[in-house]
Parts: sequence; structure tokens; C-alpha cells
Amino acid sequence: MTTTMGALEDTGAKEIAEGRLAFQLAYGDCDVVGIAYFAIYYRWMERTYSTWLHAHGIRSGQMLEDLGIVTVGASSGATYEQPARVFDRLSCQLMLDRLGASSYTLGFDFTRDGVLVTRGHMAFACRNPEWEKTPVPGRLAAVLSTLPPRQDGTARR
Repeated sequence: MTTTMGALEDTGAKEIAEGRLAFQLAYGDCDVVGIAYFAIYYRWMERTYSTWLHAHGIRSGQMLEDLGIVTVGASSGATYEQPARVFDRLSCQLMLDRLGASSYTLGFDFTRDGVLVTRGHMAFACRNPEWEKTPVPGRLAAVLSTLPPRQDGTARR
């Protein structure tokens, strides 16, 4: 199956429900010398997170209607350990770095053949309809708690 991002996606429903998304880089993901453009990792982090949420019955764009909150991006970042090149097959694993009272941080490890290529994170804050800080809803917290924790001690605080 070819995705709208131009990459071959080969992840099944079980892997998505476990927070894993596998894909193959294409020319549109890379710079002129064939190395993955740094910003493409953000698209895959968001895609991994939103498809994982969807697999657990939560739609990002409907959180206000379904959970009474919106989530806003508070911070994000990525560390590039090794270059990835056009046609490399990568896997993105979603992890829970931190679950706070009104915010949470997700970790993303991108690997090629089991070797770390890029490590990313995204932090989200919960807001009510009046845009005030509000607790992470129980349903969302319960789903987030099913994610594996980052094992190597690099979780963000």
C-alpha cells in the first residue's frame, strides 16, 4: 500500500495498536543527496501517535467532543544518531516518557534493522474549552498508560 507520504507502509493493525509503525523512505522524504530530511521524522511521529490513538478509539481531532479537552503541543525535539537514506525501511516505536497531571510526553525511537537512527519526543498539554489548563482525562490517561516506558533512562521530565 502506498501512503500519501509516498512511502510503502507495511505495519499491521496489531503493531499499530502497540505503537509501532514501519515504513520505507522515498525520494520525497530525503534531501538532494538522498539522506532523510530532518523534518520528516515529525510527520512520522505524529502519524505513529495519531494512528495509535485511533486504534484505541480516540481521534485527535475529536478530543473536545469526546473527552472535553484539546491537546496542544508544548515542545518537541529529535536527536539524529545515524543518517537514514532513500529506500531504508524504518520502524517508529511510540513510548510513554512522562504522564503528568495535565500534560504528557511521548517518546519515539526510529530504528533500521534494530539499530537506533533517530530519537524524538513530543510533549502535549491538556486544555479545556476555555483554554485553561485541565487534567489529562481518565480515558486518555488509561490508554497512555498502556504504552511501554522508555527503557534506557532518557525519558524527558
